[in-house]
Amino acid sequence: MEDGGARGGGGSTQTQSVMSDLMISVSGVRGIVGRSLTPSLLSRLGEAFGTYLNSGTVVVGRDTRVSGDMVKHSVFGGLLSTGCRILDVGIVATPTATMMIEHLKADGGIVISASHNPIEWNALKFFRSDGIYLNAEEGRDLLNTYYNGDFIRCPWDRLRGVEIVSDAEAHHVSHILAVLDVQLVRSRRFRVALDCCNGAGVGVAMLLLRELGCEILPIHCKPDGRFPHTPEPTFVNLQDLCRHARETGADVGFAMDPDADRLAIVSESGSFLGEELTLAMVARYVLSRAGGGGARVVINMSTSRATEDTAREAGAEVYRVPVGEVHVAEAMKESGALIGGEGNGGVIYPKVHYGRDAMVGIGLVLEMAARDGRPVSQIAAELPKYHMIKTKEECPPALGRRAVRELAREAKGAVKVDTSDGLRIDWDDRWVHLRASNTEPVLRIIAEAKTEQDAARLVGTYSARIRRMIQ
Repeated sequence: MEDGGARGGGGSTQTQSVMSDLMISVSGVRGIVGRSLTPSLLSRLGEAFGTYLNSGTVVVGRDTRVSGDMVKHSVFGGLLSTGCRILDVGIVATPTATMMIEHLKADGGIVISASHNPIEWNALKFFRSDGIYLNAEEGRDLLNTYYNGDFIRCPWDRLRGVEIVSDAEAHHVSHILAVLDVQLVRSRRFRVALDCCNGAGVGVAMLLLRELGCEILPIHCKPDGRFPHTPEPTFVNLQDLCRHARETGADVGFAMDPDADRLAIVSESGSFLGEELTLAMVARYVLSRAGGGGARVVINMSTSRATEDTAREAGAEVYRVPVGEVHVAEAMKESGALIGGEGNGGVIYPKVHYGRDAMVGIGLVLEMAARDGRPVSQIAAELPKYHMIKTKEECPPALGRRAVRELAREAKGAVKVDTSDGLRIDWDDRWVHLRASNTEPVLRIIAEAKTEQDAARLVGTYSARIRRMIQ
């Protein structure tokens, strides 16, 4: 895909550098603003998507990143030039925008957000009419349209405009409240510490918590896009929330990434329960309410065994699919899964919609805590115990995929080797997953074991081997 924005006498080295931070995948198109993500590129992507949708109706939302307006207006030009009607839902969480695609019966949608990437990044995520990401085949069709450049060109008298939609967050919250025991949650009057990383989830999270009768104890909840910490909701990045929850006497703490599709939990003592336990805890609760037996749960290859063990203990059937929300959502639809998601804190609950949603996670955790009556830390203590370590090695995607293929050929002594999504190697008491990221120019290495030492040993072994290969 062409850059359209590289300038100066950098030659092939500069071009290579610029292209290495332009990520094109099933998760959308991501780049660094002012380098690979330029107005000309964005406008052309808008033209491609407008042509792909045959001049249809498009919902567009964005997160709070400072570059959001530049990206949005560049995309608008391309969409409008192909005759699209744009429904602008403004600054909203990604799950809010995707729900509005279905609600407004649009032909597709674009969410402008680089999710957990650092502040200099921004991105376009493309969705179809059911509010689910474009899958691999649909994504290829869109990229073919982009590369061919044979775009629809509407004359002046067929151009349509931009309509502002202002009730998106209220619509989102109403659908979550409809599947919860609202009176039960309200009766507990929870004190909730909340860290939205100054992102797009501030408004909808505040609205949901108020409707559930919670006292909100906010930190980093100014939606100005100035991220107070690295956006990914991990232990290292959420020490402010842990301290805040402990000092304010909160019953629970919630943290989300800037576009609010991932949720991490902090206990009443300020302990980081983590993003991996979010799905395990929610799945356990939902399965217990449904009776468990015969239910189906869909998770990705990198999700903790805690979720898998919990589901199997409840008599549910577990399906693992490649990393990527679209893979999980499509498998959930096909199998009729009761609950699913990704271990990075992405809960998908079909009774609300087929998308990762931090607000759904918040609602279900609060209902679980209200019904159980015990502190969140005690509920979490009953989950299977594993230690997971995640790391990444900077690496161009093509080189990372080649390294993974070489390691797959060498895998020996494992109970199971799966190459459907990078390389996952399973033993009886541990596993490791290596894959080129769809969202960053890195190779992700994730290992899990019964002890922290075993997980660290796995990560260290494979990180060293990867570094030797890419050097």
